[in-house]
Amino acid sequence: MARRWELRHNSVVKFDDLSTRDAVARSVLENGPSTAVVLGERLGLTPAGIRRHLDLLVADGILEAREPHQALTRGRGRPSKVFVMTDSGREKFEHSYDDLAVAALKFMSAQSGGHLVNAFAESRADDIERKGTVALAKRSNKSEALATFLTEQGYAASIESRPLGEQLCQHHCPIAHVAAEFPALCEAETEAFSRMLGTHVQRLATIAHGDGVCTTYIPNTVKTKPSKKITAGKAHS
Repeated sequence: MARRWELRHNSVVKFDDLSTRDAVARSVLENGPSTAVVLGERLGLTPAGIRRHLDLLVADGILEAREPHQALTRGRGRPSKVFVMTDSGREKFEHSYDDLAVAALKFMSAQSGGHLVNAFAESRADDIERKGTVALAKRSNKSEALATFLTEQGYAASIESRPLGEQLCQHHCPIAHVAAEFPALCEAETEAFSRMLGTHVQRLATIAHGDGVCTTYIPNTVKTKPSKKITAGKAHS
């Protein structure tokens, strides 16, 4: 079989390399900020191989190297940088929106003063809740079921354990650019999550606002028996 090549930055690149590079980028998209070591282990690439692909993805503006979060830099030595997906990198992956959606919502906002956009956001959230409720009903672990459901909807979601609860991470947002201009979409979506899980949740970060991952905190729900009220004096006969 003849090998396929493409010209990139005045050099010839094998399509096999492009396929691997796409896999590296998609791994960051679906799993969130990752170090070179983690990416290499995840994809079975040598340190030299993963570095070469990461350097090219950064040069192309697909990925960006950042300092790791302070909470993740325990121990001695200089912490490894993490690689995150850039906005332009996200644009190269599939999205369920286009410029027409933004234009339509802007028109709605200009004509109605914003209340029609809010109504649309709530309608979209209601649809997510309706479909999600069916998916959650089949599982005992509601948070894991929600992550699975959202992944099926294109959000590449996962659940991470926290001391007093869990954190829902959405590593991809199909409507990020629209939500950046119309945050009501994120707000309505968060309220839908709360209703599906039956507990208050808190949105900590969103891709639409420039964060690497959409994160939603889900506190543990502890049911306690109501304390008995003791009344002084004799009981009425």
